[in-house]
Order: sequence, then C-alpha cells, then structure tokens
Amino acid sequence: MPENRNQPAETDVDTDVYAIHGADPEVLAYAMAKYSRSSLTMKESLAEISSQRAEQFLNTFYFQYGHRSIADLAHIPFAVERLSLLAAIALVDEQRWDGQERSTRYQNFRRSGWFTPDLGSETPRFTAAVEALFAAYDRIGAGMLEALKSVVARPETMKPEAYERTLKARAFDVARYLLPLATNTSLGQIVNARTLEMQVSRLLTSEHAEVRQIAEKLRLAATEPAWNVRHEDAQVLCEEIASVDRTCGERAAEMLLRPVKTAPTLVKYATASEYVAASRAELTAAAAELMAGQPIEAAPVVDLLDDTEPLEVELATSLLYPHCHYSYRQLRSHVAALSEVRRSELIALGTKHRGRHDELLRAFSAGHGFRFDILMDIGGFRDMHRHRRCVQLLQRYTDAHGYEEPVCPGQPTLAEAGLEASYSAAMDAAFAAYRQLRDSDAPEAAQSAQYCLPLGTRCRSLFKMDFAEVVYISELRSGVAGHFSYRRIAWEMYKAVEKRHPSLAGHFRIDDVNEPVDLLKR
Repeated sequence: MPENRNQPAETDVDTDVYAIHGADPEVLAYAMAKYSRSSLTMKESLAEISSQRAEQFLNTFYFQYGHRSIADLAHIPFAVERLSLLAAIALVDEQRWDGQERSTRYQNFRRSGWFTPDLGSETPRFTAAVEALFAAYDRIGAGMLEALKSVVARPETMKPEAYERTLKARAFDVARYLLPLATNTSLGQIVNARTLEMQVSRLLTSEHAEVRQIAEKLRLAATEPAWNVRHEDAQVLCEEIASVDRTCGERAAEMLLRPVKTAPTLVKYATASEYVAASRAELTAAAAELMAGQPIEAAPVVDLLDDTEPLEVELATSLLYPHCHYSYRQLRSHVAALSEVRRSELIALGTKHRGRHDELLRAFSAGHGFRFDILMDIGGFRDMHRHRRCVQLLQRYTDAHGYEEPVCPGQPTLAEAGLEASYSAAMDAAFAAYRQLRDSDAPEAAQSAQYCLPLGTRCRSLFKMDFAEVVYISELRSGVAGHFSYRRIAWEMYKAVEKRHPSLAGHFRIDDVNEPVDLLKR
C-alpha cells in the first residue's frame, strides 16, 4: 500500500509528560506563554530563554497588550511573619489564594506578642486594653483546661502528654475568643503573579498603615533576590569544587548561587487602586445616606436569602453591604424601595472610577443560587474565610453586634467552669476601650480602634455560592474535629437548605453538631 504521509509515525503521537524544576518563575511563565506563539517544546524554550528576554516579553505582552493570564503562570511562595490577625485577614482575602496561617488551636498565642499601631497619645490606653485581653486569655485557657481535666478522665491507653495536648487544644478553642485583632501571627502563601499584583494593589488601598506597609514589603520581596533554602549547602559545594578546580568552582557558583528575583517585572507597577478607594468612599456615603437613622434590626445567625429580587436590586445591595453594618435583608428592603433610576445610580457608583485594567468590584459577582448572610465571631469567620469557591463580602469590624460566648456540646460551659464573670468582664472592658479609641479626637486612634477588638466579637459577612459549595462547606465544617463556632454555622446552613429544598437534604453527609463529642478525639 502507498505510504500515507498525513499519518504521523507512532512515535510522533506519544505523549511526553515531565515535571519542571529550577526555572525562575517569570522565565517559566514566559516559556509557557510561548506555547501559543512557538512550536518549541518546553525544554527547548527554557534552554534558549534568559531572564532579560523574559522581561522584554512580559513588558510587551503583559503591560502593553494587557495579556494578564500570562502572570497566572508564575507561582511564587512567600512567608509573611509577625503581622497582626487584622492584617492577616486582609492579606488572605483573595479568591485565588493558597496558603496556611498559624493555628489558634495548637499554639499559645501569648508568645506571639502584638502589633501596636500609631496611636499617638492614646497608645497607653490601647496597650492596657490588649494586655488585659492577654491576661484574660491566659486565665480562661488555664481555667478551662482544669475544668476539662475534672470531667474527662484519661484512658489508660492514652499517654499523659497526648491527653494534656488534646485537652489543651480544647481549652485554646475557648481562650481564643479573647485574642485581640492586634495579636501577631504568621502565614505562608503560594500565589501566582497576577494574584500577587492584585493583592498588593488592594492592600495598598487599605485604611490601615500596617496593611499598606505589608503590601510594600510583598512587592519588594518579589523584586529582590529570594531566600535560597539550599544556599549554604551550595556554597560549601562550590568551595569544595573550587579547591580542586578554580574555574569549575566559579562556574558552579554562577549557577548555584545566582540570586533569583521571583517576579521583578510582573509586580513592579502595582499601585494603590484608585478605583477601589474612590468607590469605597462614595459607596460608604451612599449607604449612610440610604440608612440614615435606621437601627440595626435583629437577624438570624445564618440567613439563607431568597433569590426573588431582580439582579439590579442584588447588585445595588451587594455594593452597599460591605460599607455598613446592616443585614443584607434589611438593606435590601430599602434598596428595593428606591426608584429604578436611583438604583441605577448606585450601581453606577461601582463602575464610575474603573480603570482600563481594573477588574469589577467583588460585589458585582451576582446571580448565585445560595446566598448566606452570616453573623458569627471573628475567630470562626477566619476559618470560614478559607473557602475560595464562593464570593465573600465582609463588613468592617465593630462592637455593634456584640460578642459570642463559647459553647460546645459536651464540654463544660464558662459558667460550669466558674469563668463566666471573668470572660464577660474582659470582653466588656475590651469593647469599652474600643469605643473610647473609636471616638477619640486623634484620627490615628479612631482608625485603629479595631485592633483591640477580641476574636469573640461578632462580624457580618455575605457568602454567595452554588449548591456544590454549600454541601462542601456544610459537610467539612460540621465535622466533629472542627471548632464548635463554625460547626454551628455549617449546621445552620444545612438546616436552611433543608427547609427550603427538603428533597435535597439527603445529599448532605452531615454531623449533628448538637450531639456531644468525644473531647479526646480531634
């Protein structure tokens, strides 16, 4: 038979799969981007690419032509250490974020210290409030540990250190409610360069100086030589080679000790977002005008909102929601009562200042089938905040919603442990200090008052998601190993769906959070 020249040889269609190691993030992003513009293999591309050529390519296609997806290909690990809990929540508030933060369950945060913002003459008041919270944190933690030991016997098969460690974690679950937002923490993140650029821009727009400073440090860390985990070993190796052959040693040093800048091109132009700042100011004013004189009405802990309102009402309400302290339902009732023209004006405030490359504000992510308005303690919210397959709108921290008292079925309550009065006194004192700082004549103090609010403070947030994410969050967060704060929220989410869609309830693999748990199992 005649040869079919259109049919490739068998060896030509074999799939080649290999992992890549050692390429600089921007060089690798350039090599991958070249797939759409070149027939070279990845090995061939990386062999011929230099960091200088990568920079030239990125300057042209990323900044001039706006091909933003290129930056998705450059992934960069960061360590961010000794930042406040308040700043950490702001830093991780990215939908395309991957990372881990220090756990309040397994570490004693007394050793972390705290961040003190620039408060001028109000600094002593702030310091006293934070010190009082940490003293209460120690007192409640130690008291709850003793209460747990008095009701939970150690099994003979359990080692004393494991018994102590497990109950201490339970005690920390209670004590963490008293940690102020000023408490220092640390986190690690692995993000692509586009997320990093958006993160830096957003953080530079923050009202808090600490957060803005972290943004500058993130940008600097991406443009300066990264820390090389193998540097000392490589240095010793190069010295050994040089002792035998100086030329080879110099070449080895050039290869192994070469400083690597992870994203010197892709984040160098990241600046504060004028779009976010201007929109925030106008939407805050609009929310204050719309709700002037209205008291905050009582609302359920978890409110599954109906989806009967027009999209325009949802958009206008979502835009205003992060800039006030009202529930979504209460705010929506006022938005729905507006004229169509006025609602259109509110929506226009969200796009009015948008630049050429600005993504729409997060509030424009609308049309999700399940929307939960959630009121819970800040500590529990930090855990819920990790869910990325949903849209989250967070309101400012305030004393307006009061605070939670830690209650875990099967575990001694504060009253049973003789700690209720001490806990209430500490929380009330922290709220009093917050109000004094908030109402201070010193602008810096008023701006930074939130730092002395404890994690037990209730905060309001809106979660928008699809059905699959409702099931995922409800199942994961209701598990017996989880913290009782978010277990209750996950249960209420499930119950809300069960009430509205009873035929779907059977698809949830849910744990009843009202059942006492084995306190020695984590």
